Amino acid sequence: MKTLLVYLICLFPTFLIAQDSKPDDRGYKVKVGDQAPSDFKLVLSNGETTSLSKLKGKVVVLQFTASWCEVCREEMPHLEKDVWQAYKDKGLMLIGVDRDEPLKVVQKFAKDMKITYPLALDPGADIFGRFADKKSGVTRNVVIDQQGKIAYLTRLYNKEEFKGMLAAIEKLLK
Repeated sequence: MKTLLVYLICLFPTFLIAQDSKPDDRGYKVKVGDQAPSDFKLVLSNGETTSLSKLKGKVVVLQFTASWCEVCREEMPHLEKDVWQAYKDKGLMLIGVDRDEPLKVVQKFAKDMKITYPLALDPGADIFGRFADKKSGVTRNVVIDQQGKIAYLTRLYNKEEFKGMLAAIEKLLK
């Protein structure tokens, strides 16, 4: 009986985590107000490494992207101008997290898109999978506040939702 009780106590948190990670109708496993998953490192295309814990105290935008994604390509110039250039010196870090592509493809992608914000590699879409169902698509932004909580989520490039994200970023940086 004691063994069964210990077994159930050990399994219960796993059950809760499994319940919480069921994707919503947009494919997200996380929601606004959740503590952002941070059990990963971001290996940038320039060879540097960072993590959400290193970026604590900043507003962080993770842009999940890929070179083959046309909607990503449509959104990226707006992220460069309206997010990165506007807020990089005001306490914001924008990192594009490229879904499962090799380094040379990611570097060419950044050059082709004329972006200056960093891109990180995401082999196997493992980072993506912490935030969204791996079967769901890219072109999504996760805004994380200075304490590591999710403050805003976008899916696809929708101009109204993008404006909402900008307003959320502005509010966090005040």
